[in-house]
Amino acid sequence: MDRIIDPQLKAEEKLLDLTLRPQALADFIGQDRIKNNLQIFIEAARGRGEPLDHVLLYGNPGLGKTTLAHIIAKETGANIRVTSGPALERVGDLAAVLTNLENGDILFIDEIHRLNKTIEEVLYPAMEDYALDLIIGKGPGARTLRVDLNKFTLIGATTKISLLSGPLRDRFGTTYHLDFYETPHIEQIIGRSAKILGVEMTPEAARVIAACARRTPRVANRLLKRVRDYAQVKSTGLIDESNTRAALNLLEVDNLGLDRVDRLILETMIKKFNGGPVGINTIAAITAEEIETIEIIYEPFLLQLGGIDRTHRGRLPTAAAYRHLGFQPPANIPASLAL
Repeated sequence: MDRIIDPQLKAEEKLLDLTLRPQALADFIGQDRIKNNLQIFIEAARGRGEPLDHVLLYGNPGLGKTTLAHIIAKETGANIRVTSGPALERVGDLAAVLTNLENGDILFIDEIHRLNKTIEEVLYPAMEDYALDLIIGKGPGARTLRVDLNKFTLIGATTKISLLSGPLRDRFGTTYHLDFYETPHIEQIIGRSAKILGVEMTPEAARVIAACARRTPRVANRLLKRVRDYAQVKSTGLIDESNTRAALNLLEVDNLGLDRVDRLILETMIKKFNGGPVGINTIAAITAEEIETIEIIYEPFLLQLGGIDRTHRGRLPTAAAYRHLGFQPPANIPASLAL
């Protein structure tokens, strides 16, 4: 299902993503704790003339893991080689990548939690000893060949750190969790993107888009692009509060960033299941999405927003969710967090 507020990168957005991606830590808005740590980390390694320790970045899609990997490469003056867990199907795939790395290069593996166990085990000595252990031949005549590698930095990115094995996690020198962004930071990101795109926008319009962007930069930039198109066709091209709200209404995104599917989930819980609890399998069936998609894309924002509670028996809509959709919450539902 194609959703305007889906934080996953769509194929047709790759050029836009590259255009808007910050190139330096100074241009990266938000995630201040991580930025401050990275600045010290990078300067210290550069001062010693050594490669960085291996870095693990985790968090929801669209929060800037890939962007930070490229910034680290740029700040250290290193070349970066990009691949993903699913793309490394055989040991030979990994061996080809590792043996082509120059001293100080960065290897970025997206979706690193999807590496198969055989590949993962080959990666251990590469990360620890900068060596590749290959088995030549089969049966009694098989022998192990150790190939020395240039010193490199592995940057892994994952949305599901719990799926990484303990031994792999332990081999990363530093681990950073990217949080959802604060709304003022999203406003700044929208303002920066508007300047890059050459779009004139009022501060009020930026605030409206930021409120609907699900605290995720990728969603904010996508909404900005759609609002820009609407303002160009239906107005003078200036993005103001009026045409921003009209564009978002056309996209079925409400003032909290909930789209038709989010509202369907909450309404079904309230109307069809009398407030739940509703199991994750049922929610997946309602939305025609996979369970993993529900857990990674839908739930985190609804939980952050205070729209649902997660219990061992299933998911429950909060009192705030009832009120947001125009329903009177039952007396037995405790007063809730946000929305």
